[in-house]
Amino acid sequence: MNASYLNLNPDLHILVTGGAGFIGSNLCEVLLNNGNRVRCLDNFATGKKVNIEDLLPNPNFELLEGDIRNLSDCSRACEGIDYVLHQAALGSVPRSIKDPLTSNAVNVGGFLNMLVAARDAGVKRFVYAASSSTYGDSESLPKVEDIIGKPLSPYAITKYVNELYADIFSKTYGIETIGLRYFNVFGRRQDPNGAYAAVIPKFVMQLMKHQSPVINGDGSFSRDFTYVDNVIEMNIRAILTENKKALNTVYNVAFGERTNLNELVSLLKNYLSEFDPEIAGIDAKYGPERTGDVPHSLASIEKAKKLLGYNPRYDMKSGLQEAVKWYWNNL
Repeated sequence: MNASYLNLNPDLHILVTGGAGFIGSNLCEVLLNNGNRVRCLDNFATGKKVNIEDLLPNPNFELLEGDIRNLSDCSRACEGIDYVLHQAALGSVPRSIKDPLTSNAVNVGGFLNMLVAARDAGVKRFVYAASSSTYGDSESLPKVEDIIGKPLSPYAITKYVNELYADIFSKTYGIETIGLRYFNVFGRRQDPNGAYAAVIPKFVMQLMKHQSPVINGDGSFSRDFTYVDNVIEMNIRAILTENKKALNTVYNVAFGERTNLNELVSLLKNYLSEFDPEIAGIDAKYGPERTGDVPHSLASIEKAKKLLGYNPRYDMKSGLQEAVKWYWNNL
């Protein structure tokens, strides 16, 4: 992904929280390649040093090891910053069900700390990672930003509370905010390991090991899988916009197509078998549905197109091919 095609000013100093994570490290890399000064704040709870080790020698890159649960760390991170791209969070619905206290402390308490620090430092704009989980039990498809249901997990509650806090801070203190509701992001550097690994890297790793991927449910659940470069584009567009109507609101970040899990496994087998023909013969296994899972997810991206000029360059299949190549060369 090249930020220069969006004409981002290289003189800007940008803070990426969670900058050693999957999405955060990709943002840091693209911004550095654009010539920006980038400060990364991470406590390495889920982020990884390996994700940013190639960035460390860059004189425009600064790593701050700190925790968003500490206001002093947030204040230090926001000093001299023009824009905040807040990616730091504890993701995963199952993790939040198992340990709601920590998810709330990081995702709500930490978020509020970052808003306060950004306000006090005079940051121009606070762009934050929201979540499609906010749509909860709403059955309407596609998902439109102003129609949501009740949250189905502690994680979903935390991400909705983020939106409420951002709205109040923009109205009360005048800080510009933009929330980006990510829909099932995937791509390079997404971790396939651990109990809370996302479905695409997890399936890729299982297939590469000649293991059957395990689908929760019957495989009919569908998602608007979104390649990471589309997400990077939206973060940059959120920085760039000078349209007042585009501020202090939330946007879906997706491609606008849905793929069910059976189709996903079929595509992965197809793309991976180009590297290892035996993978084509591996069948999926089926397990119980997960608590808190939303059956279907599909985004309307009309608001982002209209107000931010969003034009996602990767559909699910082209993004998946890029991701598979990366995993084959790096796992």
